[in-house]
Amino acid sequence: ENITHSSCTLEFDVHRPLYDWFIEKLEIFQSRQFEFARLNLTYTVMSKRKLLELVKNNFVTGWDDARMPTICGLRRRGFTPESIRLFADKVGVAKRDNIIDLSLLEWCVREDLNKRSNRYMAVLNPVKLTISNFPEGETEYFNAPVNPENQEAGSRKIPFSKDLLIEKEDFMEEPSKKYFRLKPGGEVRLKYSYIIKCEEIVKDSNGEIVEIICTYDPSTKPGVGEWRSVKGTIHWVSASHSKETEVRLFDRLFTEPDMDSIPEDKDYKDFLNPKSLEIVTAHVEPDLFADKSIVPVQFERLGYFIKDSDSTGDKFIYNRTVGLKSNFSA
Repeated sequence: ENITHSSCTLEFDVHRPLYDWFIEKLEIFQSRQFEFARLNLTYTVMSKRKLLELVKNNFVTGWDDARMPTICGLRRRGFTPESIRLFADKVGVAKRDNIIDLSLLEWCVREDLNKRSNRYMAVLNPVKLTISNFPEGETEYFNAPVNPENQEAGSRKIPFSKDLLIEKEDFMEEPSKKYFRLKPGGEVRLKYSYIIKCEEIVKDSNGEIVEIICTYDPSTKPGVGEWRSVKGTIHWVSASHSKETEVRLFDRLFTEPDMDSIPEDKDYKDFLNPKSLEIVTAHVEPDLFADKSIVPVQFERLGYFIKDSDSTGDKFIYNRTVGLKSNFSA
């Protein structure tokens, strides 16, 4: 076949003398063998035998499970070809075995998606926020860019009403000094819209906060009047206009960074991460469902998410590709 170079992983190095001997004795085309180090990633296994065991025993849903280090798994997770090529370029080709931190691959996909992803707001862990001085039954619309990195992508309209939803993590009853999100008596800007002030909180019988009552300052509408700055900005959705969707929050498949270092008397499956998949019901901007982009979208302040192949005409499912910053903890 006139193959000039044969490339293989380092374990075939000991076979090279036999390889060359066959070429010499059979007097066939002179092909040279070169060895390179296999790419290993943290928090996963690359052994096909182990990956097959995970699939067969239903530790994952299949070869295309978004936690698997397979091409179909990476595709389902939302990793783009461009991000994988960038990762391969950063890693390069080595002559000795090494292990590459998974966070580098995540950095590469953020680099790619930051320029290309359309933006929407979504609330994954909601708490009700009521604007007490906003007119009952009224809806106001705010313009926001679809992608601030691409002006040609245009703008989207975000509905604003009396009843909103925000992330529970964006409110703290007893905040620390460096907490700049919403707190009792404090002010924040709702992204793309008004500055609000927390006036009251409502709790249930278990002491859990079920409603935050705020007032809004009409003079702080973007592009109208004098701009007033506050330290905190949070995302939100209108309770009556938002749509529910299933969101799958994927994380590291294993809790141990270097799975090849596991002692032989230990079962590698004992290190499976029990928190590698969390399923939540999110509330999202209605415009998300009209998005036709082929790459993951960005849920503002949360991360990048891609529509899953399990989605149907009346039920959308989104997989988290990666957060805006690393938040893994074993």
